[in-house]
Amino acid sequence: MAPPYVSPLREAQAAQTRLRVLEAAASVFGSSGYSGTSLPAIAAEAGVSLETVKQNGPKAALLLASFDQAFSGVEGDGPLHFRELGAQAAALQGEEMLTFHLGFVAEANARVARLWPRILDAAAGDAEVGRRLEQLQHNRRFDMLSSIREYRSKGLCHSARPDAELADELSFLISPESYTQLVVDAKWSMTRYRAWMLRAVRRLILED
Repeated sequence: MAPPYVSPLREAQAAQTRLRVLEAAASVFGSSGYSGTSLPAIAAEAGVSLETVKQNGPKAALLLASFDQAFSGVEGDGPLHFRELGAQAAALQGEEMLTFHLGFVAEANARVARLWPRILDAAAGDAEVGRRLEQLQHNRRFDMLSSIREYRSKGLCHSARPDAELADELSFLISPESYTQLVVDAKWSMTRYRAWMLRAVRRLILED
């Protein structure tokens, strides 16, 4: 039996529609919060039908998928270490890799600054969001530990402390909360924020 025909054009159109839905979801969740966001509001923001939004996932799934899209730039499954970003970073050496990695995170934090608190709030009252957030945090811990191991393999990390401890500290330093406190609240420029991240990671994570 021949496999069903798949139209590349239809797949591309579906991918574009999903991107519009996720970008709209990020905007509406960010401005209205989880409880204040409705699927019709997302549909109106995206310029698509309510049925199209429903086809792209229930509310909890849209919240986490919109975060993943906003943070990484491309929706995907599993830790970032196994995605294209991880391959790009792995191909770089020494300081070039460190600058690329932390520069990416700084820009990603800027994109999710309004969305991240919404996820934390939603997880407190919605079990499905809580479950999805737990998986997201699991992936994040894996990525942080993988970053420490990459730093060691590239000769950047000389600390004798355990990798897991360093990974926890790295996660804290480069979290969306650091962007919010320093850029949004303290009005730092992105240039200053990126420079601070580099200094903090070098001094607190990479040195002996």
